[in-house]
Amino acid sequence: MKKTIGWVLTVLLVFGLVSCKKEDNNAVVIFTSTEDFRTEHIQELLKQQFPRYDITVQVLSTGNHAAKIKAEGQDTEADITLNLETGHLESVKDVLADLSSYDTSEFLDELVPAHHKYLPWDKSSGAIVINREQLTGMGLPIPASYEDLLKSEYKGLISMPNPKSSGTGYMFLVSLINAWGEDNAFAYFDSLSENILQFTTSGSGPVNALIQGEAAIGLGMTLTTTQAINSRGVPLEILFFSEGAPNITTGMGIIKGKENRPAVKEVFQFTITKLVKDDKELYSPEAIFKNQPNNIPNYPKNIPYADMTGVYDTVLKDRLLAKWKY
Repeated sequence: MKKTIGWVLTVLLVFGLVSCKKEDNNAVVIFTSTEDFRTEHIQELLKQQFPRYDITVQVLSTGNHAAKIKAEGQDTEADITLNLETGHLESVKDVLADLSSYDTSEFLDELVPAHHKYLPWDKSSGAIVINREQLTGMGLPIPASYEDLLKSEYKGLISMPNPKSSGTGYMFLVSLINAWGEDNAFAYFDSLSENILQFTTSGSGPVNALIQGEAAIGLGMTLTTTQAINSRGVPLEILFFSEGAPNITTGMGIIKGKENRPAVKEVFQFTITKLVKDDKELYSPEAIFKNQPNNIPNYPKNIPYADMTGVYDTVLKDRLLAKWKY
C-alpha cells in the first residue's frame, strides 16, 4: 500500500513539474514604453494570434524600463523589450541577444545597428504644439521661433518636459545644443524657465496640459498631439521652427538567453512582421521602413528633422543633465 501511495505521489509530482514547465514555456513577458492606446492594440493582436500563450505586456516609463534591464541583466523577467530608446538599448546591448537571423531587409539600413542586438521600433519627433484658439482669445500672436517663446506675454502659458525625467525633454535640449552651442542653449532654457508653467515628468505632459487648457503652448511629441487631434477633436496645431524637429528612435530586442525559446521566437517574429507595421500604419508613421507611407490624418509629412548628433551618447547625457537646474 505504501509503495502504491509513493508511486502515485511520484507521478503527481512529475506531472506537476511538467505542467509548470509547460506553463513557463508558454509564458512571454514584454517590457514596453508605448502609450496606452498603442499598448492596447498590441495586447489585442497578441491575444488573437497566440491564445495558447500567457503573454504579459508590462508598461514602464522609459527610465524605469531601461533601469530594470540594466540592473537585472539576463535575470530580468522580461523576454522581449519593446519601444525602448536607442540610447538606452546601446547601454544594455550586452544583455540583448543577437538578432542576425531575422530578416531586416525592409527596415531603413541606417536604423539597423551593425551588431544586430536590436531592431528599430519607431522614429518620433517633437514639435511646438499650440492652441491657436486660446492664444487668439487672449490677444496673443502665434510664436514663430524659439526666441518668441521668451516674450513676457507667454509667461505661465508654456509647458515643457523635464530632460531629467523625459526623453522628449532631453531631445529638445540636445537639438538646441547642436543648433546653437551648449552655452547658448543652456542660457536659453534659463530664460525660458521664466515662462514655463510646469516642467512635466513625462513627454506627454505638455500635450495633456494643452488638452486641459492649462497651457497654450507645449514642447511635445508629434505622435501624441496627432492622436489627441484625431481621437478627441482637440484644436491643437503642430509647428516646427527653423532649427528643425528634435527626434529620437526606439527599438526592440530579445533578452540574451531567451532567444531560443519557441514562444519567444514566435512572438518576436510576429512583432517584427505584424505589430511594428500595424503601429506605423495606425499611430506612428515616421519612417523606419523603406517606402513607408504616412496616411494618418493630421500627421505632418516631410518633417524637417533637427541635427541630433550625440543624443545617444550616455556619457554626454550624464554630463548635460548634471547641468540642468529645473
